[in-house]
Amino acid sequence: MRSVRSALSVRSVSALALALAALGLPGAPAVAARTAPAAHRAVVAPAPATVSATGTGRASAAPDMAVLTAGIEVTRPTMGKALTDRSAAAEALLAAARAAGVAERDIRTANLALSAVYRNRDGAPDQHDATDPRGKDALFVGHRATQMFSLTIRDIGKTGAVVRAVADAPGDASRIHSVTFDVEDPETLRAEARTSAYQDARDKAAQHARLNGRGLGRLISREERDSGRPRPVPVPVASFSKEPVPVAPGRIRDEVSVTAVYELR
Repeated sequence: MRSVRSALSVRSVSALALALAALGLPGAPAVAARTAPAAHRAVVAPAPATVSATGTGRASAAPDMAVLTAGIEVTRPTMGKALTDRSAAAEALLAAARAAGVAERDIRTANLALSAVYRNRDGAPDQHDATDPRGKDALFVGHRATQMFSLTIRDIGKTGAVVRAVADAPGDASRIHSVTFDVEDPETLRAEARTSAYQDARDKAAQHARLNGRGLGRLISREERDSGRPRPVPVPVASFSKEPVPVAPGRIRDEVSVTAVYELR
């Protein structure tokens, strides 16, 4: 008798749930939820297996330009004389650079300075600016006026001639600081290195997949590490005092590192 009553009770609850649902009453969802079959529960898929690999790519190219850093330095008893002589020497340097083939757009003032200069009373040859520590017996020497220029030489075959012209024109006021060979379009070199790095990462990932008896699936993520721009090649200024003048030594190099994550099939 009890089992019959239980069956009747279950059928009554089900009938009540259907009636409430038909009427849109709030009791319907709770009853329906308790009676929902387990087959409709959400199933979470397992995360796919992955493999990560880091690739390195390198590229190099012959330099196609040179950057010359040169300038003027004069020390005179008065500020006015220092500025006047600096201007005259700078004009001579620039005229020589233009005559040697450096375009106006490739001439840039990199630095301009004026400072007082002192020396020790005992006659020590070392001079120092007013901003440097000095003893109470320091003697005023005058003013030092400097001006630095960055000169881009597009025809690297003329590098030696430009250096000599810029060094000779201002006389004793001339200062040659550095010569650096570089490439005008570093992005092309970077793109080549990046392609090589990506292929290296993919090849390594594919090898790891084969070693595990799997295949390489889709690319999930890729991260590139910034290795900086292509590195120019500096050349000692003393090299240009010899014949023949060395032009475009070595090669410009760039390097890129890429980490890639792939799915395994």
